[in-house]
Amino acid sequence: MDIMIILGLLISLVSITFGFLEEGGKLSTLLAPSAALIVFGGTIGATVMSYSKEDIFSALSMLKMVIFKSVVDKSGTIEKIVALAEKARREGILYLENDLDEIEIPFLRKGIQLIVDGTNPEMLRTIMETEMYTMQEKQEIGASVFEKAGGYAPTMGIIGTVMGLVHVLGNLSDPEKLGPSIAMAFIATLYGIGSANIIYLPIAGKISNVSKQDAVLKELMLEGLMSIQAGNNPVLIREKLTAFLNPKEREGEMREAVVFEE
Repeated sequence: MDIMIILGLLISLVSITFGFLEEGGKLSTLLAPSAALIVFGGTIGATVMSYSKEDIFSALSMLKMVIFKSVVDKSGTIEKIVALAEKARREGILYLENDLDEIEIPFLRKGIQLIVDGTNPEMLRTIMETEMYTMQEKQEIGASVFEKAGGYAPTMGIIGTVMGLVHVLGNLSDPEKLGPSIAMAFIATLYGIGSANIIYLPIAGKISNVSKQDAVLKELMLEGLMSIQAGNNPVLIREKLTAFLNPKEREGEMREAVVFEE
């Protein structure tokens, strides 16, 4: 589980709530079931109308991915590719088939399977790049669904506030209730703006960020697969793939490389 999502949400909610309480507000005044129904129900409805059923389910799967994603160590992936390259040079490409069950990353496992099956380099790159672009498109759609919801939510909040004010103006006979009623009406705006900036838009940003990291990792693996198929020297493969790491990761990779060589 990605603890940063939970941590960020908690920090936002706690900060806003305690800030409100510090000003003398009461927690009970923030609870408005009718406003929540208008804002969240309206946002979900408008978002569902904007996309197909497949897109909505894709977005939900992306949400699950970013929350419960399994982190793949790029340095560890490089080591795995280098180990496969060494075995291919030592025993032959066909012997990599024995390692397929030990490869946990589906993208890398599929690439090795294609190499073992004798797929030519051009076709290998085409197949793997197509899979990369298909996944990227799915991730972009998932991000756009939550981004769209983040755009609808504030508007739904305004709609809820206007509806509340209409109700208030229709009951001016009791002036003592005007203040609390108007305050309750504006809770809808709070729900709309709050949900957009605390839930929907951050999730969209998280999916986009994870998508970019995933694209870099797949590009790394693709270059490794092409190098294995070409029979490149494992040392050169390591140097080539290390370029995909940021400086901090690269230092760790260099230390691991020294230990490995020993």
